[in-house]
Amino acid sequence: MEFNNPEYLFLLIILPLLGLWYWYKHRRDHAEIQVSSTESFKIKSGGIKPYLYYSLYVFRVLAIGLLIVALARPQTTSSRQDVTIEGIDIVMALDVSGSMLAMDLKPDRLEAAKEVAKEFISGRENDRFGLVIFSGETFTQAPLTTDHSVIKNLFKDIKSGMIEDGTAIGDGLATSVNRLKESKAVSKVIILLTDGVNNMGSIDPLSAAEIAKLYGIRVYTIGVGTEGEAPYPIQTPFGTRVDYREVNIDEDMLQQVAELTDGRYFRATSNNKLREIYNEIDKLEKSKIDVTEFKKKNEEFFPFALLAFILITAEILLRNTIFRSAP
Repeated sequence: MEFNNPEYLFLLIILPLLGLWYWYKHRRDHAEIQVSSTESFKIKSGGIKPYLYYSLYVFRVLAIGLLIVALARPQTTSSRQDVTIEGIDIVMALDVSGSMLAMDLKPDRLEAAKEVAKEFISGRENDRFGLVIFSGETFTQAPLTTDHSVIKNLFKDIKSGMIEDGTAIGDGLATSVNRLKESKAVSKVIILLTDGVNNMGSIDPLSAAEIAKLYGIRVYTIGVGTEGEAPYPIQTPFGTRVDYREVNIDEDMLQQVAELTDGRYFRATSNNKLREIYNEIDKLEKSKIDVTEFKKKNEEFFPFALLAFILITAEILLRNTIFRSAP
């Protein structure tokens, strides 16, 4: 319950003041007489009637209190909220081949991709995520889960070289499809990030895209790497040196994969561009939330006013009948 005019409730402070006034008045309202004996004044006890006389004052104080509450306009609120969330299942397929150590993104492509992916996951509380990594072979790092902290922690352990080197884009995509094909989500999405050309694996990327289309899975492809040449760290017996190599991304294939599945292809040439791409995907794949909210306020002052009226009426009737004073 809430009050539309709560400031009137401060008037309730007068109730204890009325009690003090009544006590003070009643204390002085006794006649005094000096007699040698009170034997002649003894009469039969009047029972509880003298005590019930004080109920008239209680009725009056309660009536005043109830009228103050009624003036404050107590209200109750009836509400209903129907929320329907159409969750999205998203598998992130991440290339972890050696070329992902190129330093055209800072500190390198792999670390930049991991950081932006974690930010993307943090902003989508209603979705399930899975994680697939691939290079020369493919591996499911995490199946679909709503535990986003688990997914983000797994990114910390992803390093280039943890599985056989190479670029098996088709196998990575096919494994991601396998993780989504049984999903009952309204929208199923794969975000595939790579920096190279498919050169290993047993499944062609376009064949994997056809399978994704069959299961109603949309694929967003991201080619990561600057235009022209990029700096690569090279391990030598004398330490690490930087060598510049040509950036070679099969953009035509990635474009076809995206188009086959009603997705989109993006090119990330910098950290900021990569972050913008994920923001764009975030806008394209928003969870649909339909909210029907109904609120109705009901005035509840009438019961308080009615009870106050009954108490005032009872006081008047009792004062002029049972507790009527002689003239």
